[in-house]
Amino acid sequence: MSNIIRFGCIAAALLACFAGYAAGNAGDIEIGGAWTRASAPGQETAGVDLNITSKQAAALVGVSSPVAKTAELHTMTSENGVMKMHEVNTIELPAGKSVNLRESGYHLMLFGLKAPLKEGGTVPLTLSIRVGKQGPVKINTKAEVRALTATGDATHEADHQHMHMH
Repeated sequence: MSNIIRFGCIAAALLACFAGYAAGNAGDIEIGGAWTRASAPGQETAGVDLNITSKQAAALVGVSSPVAKTAELHTMTSENGVMKMHEVNTIELPAGKSVNLRESGYHLMLFGLKAPLKEGGTVPLTLSIRVGKQGPVKINTKAEVRALTATGDATHEADHQHMHMH
């Protein structure tokens, strides 16, 4: 019986160390300026832009949202004068550098919108970010829904947030 108790104590200590590591890195990633445009009637897709800053080298490796059937990481490239969108598996986040997805040629895509996105609302997002050599952590944030005609140039004081990992 004492071996079971000893094993339980060791397992609990290891879990506490891992939880402490994740909690210690909660302030290492900042998400800001997340936004999308309101959707037009019948529109089933939406693009999301945001800024991510990580104190450590990291990579955005996934995204999900309850407002869409699926969500993906995308890049835009120009091929023979035609802009083409492609899914990517990762978006690198260099240590200490703010990465604006749109300015870096990336965006998040939401497919199969379950309801129209209305100006003034928000879109919940869960970002999967791999920090260093650790497995992905989940970070929850919200994207502001702006006017259908909005551009990425609008500034908002509340755009900069410290996010917590789960």
